[in-house]
Amino acid sequence: MSSPDGSVRSCLVVGTGLIGTSIALALRGQGVTVHLSDRDPVAVRRAAELGAGDPGVPRAQVDLAVVAVAPSATAEVAIGLLTGSVAATVVDTAGVKADVMREVRRVLGRAGHFVGTHPMAGRERSGPGAARADLFEGRPWVLVEAGSEEASRARARALVQLCGGVPVRMDEIAHDAAVALVSHVPHLAATLVAARLAEGEGAALELTGQGLRDVTRVAASDPDLWVDILAANAEPVARVLTELRQDVDGAIAALREVSEDPEWGRTSLRELLVRGNSGRARLPGKHGAAATAYVVVPVVVADRPGELARLLVDAGQAGVNVEDVRIEHSPGQPVGLVELSVSPGVDDRLTQALLELGWVVHG
Repeated sequence: MSSPDGSVRSCLVVGTGLIGTSIALALRGQGVTVHLSDRDPVAVRRAAELGAGDPGVPRAQVDLAVVAVAPSATAEVAIGLLTGSVAATVVDTAGVKADVMREVRRVLGRAGHFVGTHPMAGRERSGPGAARADLFEGRPWVLVEAGSEEASRARARALVQLCGGVPVRMDEIAHDAAVALVSHVPHLAATLVAARLAEGEGAALELTGQGLRDVTRVAASDPDLWVDILAANAEPVARVLTELRQDVDGAIAALREVSEDPEWGRTSLRELLVRGNSGRARLPGKHGAAATAYVVVPVVVADRPGELARLLVDAGQAGVNVEDVRIEHSPGQPVGLVELSVSPGVDDRLTQALLELGWVVHG
């Protein structure tokens, strides 16, 4: 039987893709009994083989059911679980909240045992094989709690805590507008840039650097899943895209006027680039704190097993915490350039220590 105190000791995860399996792995790591369900028996089996839980619907009511299916199917699955009393509390993980909340309330009324949630984490890969128990560590996890009972709110908060997420309370309308701005339109923008590459000359693509790979990384995501997400949040996404189109039109006009009116064209381009600087600077830093301007220490690393690990060990022995790592491979060369981002003030110490150990440091 489910626990009456709002804790989570048992859970059913419906949907064993990236998000569902990652949640299951995180819960299992915290000692929670996890059951797995998916319309695809292969996905359930793979998730179980990874140690995410036991296949099959539980015989007794569990504390929590997590619905981790496509947005278009989320409300139907959640309603079925709620009417069947499979779990004391049901939560979902859909990336769009308004439609889901509206449909659940239309069918069930207040729906006190349901809490809408959305973990702001993911990868460009999909399926249980891409799942990670630490996927949600330090990541925002939205909770839409309006109309839910306190015990269900407590179980939803317990889920976030067990998975290492950071709870953020929002209503569904604000949530959908926010993800349109910070997730859905950026995904479309990356896709639009990547789509241009499909028609690009092979010789041009050979010049590709890390910047293009960074910009287009999410364009490798599952298109069927993203059609579902974008269709469910169509109006907020269209609003932001319209504003983006205005910026694109402005950039086009400035570029075409550079030869006729160089001062206006260059000034307009610079204003857009400065706005980009300002927007980028507003993004939060590690663990949601204010962004920090790190110093990059570029190190040449041979492309052979163990070299990157050795570099990080040497940096640690120098007493320097590496905040971020980027790797850029040199075309046609058996080496890569590893960029170590460190806090200002320790870059000289790290550079000196690495040089003394025989590393080639640029800059």
